[in-house]
Amino acid sequence: MNAHAHPVVASTAFAHALLPNSSSIRSRCTPLRPFFAVPPPALGQLPTTLRATKTLLHPTTTPPVVTTTADHAASVFAGTGDRFHVIDFHHVEFWCADAASAAGRFSFALGVPLAAQSDLTTGNTAHASRLLRSRSGPLALLFTAPYARHIGGAGADDATSASSPVVPSFSADAARRFAADYGGLAVRAVAVRVSDAAEAFRASVAAGARPAFAPAELGHGFLFAEVELYGDAVLRFVSYPDDTGGLAFLPGFENVADSSACPAPDYGVNRFDHIVGGVPDLAPVAAYIAGFTGFHEFDRVNGDEIGTAESSLNGLVLANSSEKVLLTLLEPVQGTKRRSQIQTFLDHHGGPGVQHLATTSDDLLGTLREIHARSSMGGFELLPPPPPSYYDGVRRLAGDVLSEAQINECQELGVRVDRADNGGVVLQTFTKAAGDRPTLLLEFIQRIGCVQIDENGKEYQRGGCGGFAKDNVIHLVKSIEDYDKTLDAPANVAS
Repeated sequence: MNAHAHPVVASTAFAHALLPNSSSIRSRCTPLRPFFAVPPPALGQLPTTLRATKTLLHPTTTPPVVTTTADHAASVFAGTGDRFHVIDFHHVEFWCADAASAAGRFSFALGVPLAAQSDLTTGNTAHASRLLRSRSGPLALLFTAPYARHIGGAGADDATSASSPVVPSFSADAARRFAADYGGLAVRAVAVRVSDAAEAFRASVAAGARPAFAPAELGHGFLFAEVELYGDAVLRFVSYPDDTGGLAFLPGFENVADSSACPAPDYGVNRFDHIVGGVPDLAPVAAYIAGFTGFHEFDRVNGDEIGTAESSLNGLVLANSSEKVLLTLLEPVQGTKRRSQIQTFLDHHGGPGVQHLATTSDDLLGTLREIHARSSMGGFELLPPPPPSYYDGVRRLAGDVLSEAQINECQELGVRVDRADNGGVVLQTFTKAAGDRPTLLLEFIQRIGCVQIDENGKEYQRGGCGGFAKDNVIHLVKSIEDYDKTLDAPANVAS
């Protein structure tokens, strides 16, 4: 157990308020010129009628586990109701070899600026951490890297010179192994904001979750705890009062203000839509997560529905009661002509882990123009578009929602378009692998047609609007399969 562990304590319920974030006003400075000379109208300009509608990296003592098996998974997936109050995604933490370079790339590529940091300049000798936060919404990406063993922190030769990690569950030795095993960058933690992190931990463990880090008080009313998710990834619980005293992130981080005359542009990436894990066997992992969270089945896809002639996958989406937190699991279908793209992930990642992060934008085409313009300058490369005939179908499917100019731009940017029975329209695309290994992907998505009003009077698209977009998935599975083929070793050619 950690030094800051404390008994489960009751704390104030924080209702449904979202994490305060910085101004959503985009930069007025001239952005890097995208390759489109005259962008079409933003997708926000829609008809009013539609808008209405494995081994633990951090050792711990494991108590008896309440086992939930795949044999009764169906009843578990039906949902028992959230076992603890889940408000929203809070952040995703990457463990990496160098936080500055990793955060810098994601910031440049996605238009998400640096908001807070903790490192040697703030007195943290255990790790360097940089937090990126969207100006358009609550999306937050944390990048953490260990310092050398002799500098300080866990594993330092001179323990008297070590500072306590600002992220309390951090282990320098574990982070070094993690970065080495997973190609220098991978998701360590999926963090959700809850009303009471200590209660979330207690309820989860009582329902079968494997504990990873006991509840800790961080100061300023912040509570922090973790349970195992899958592989070496953890589900992190964070709770805090609505008034955080101006903190941009956790206590111990210093806020970073952009004092330049021309702030970095905001591309419009604003929140997590869903987070996806690749696992070898879906049923027991889904039963485990549904069992300790109480999340219900939101959607599922079967390989015979979305597979190609050569490979396939199965998927399941679990959601909290508000459907703001969607946790997706994908498994490979075995025995196909080609190995499944999920098997490719598992092979190169070395086991289960976060396979992709799906983020939203209220103007996906505008966002993708910015991302595409930086793809050849250290950014992320988007998947190529499907054949032109695909967009003839889009015109029939969503021609009343998207203008001809927007459909043409969807084609240029490779955006897939789907429409659910409830009228919700889903636009989405993926990047190619974010690094050398074909592991982590990024997804960009816009959901249209399910506008709701939050408790602060702000409009937002209901989580999961338009569903899992099975027709989109068919085309995306094929596109990623085609991308995987480019990674195959060339056959030997006889001279």
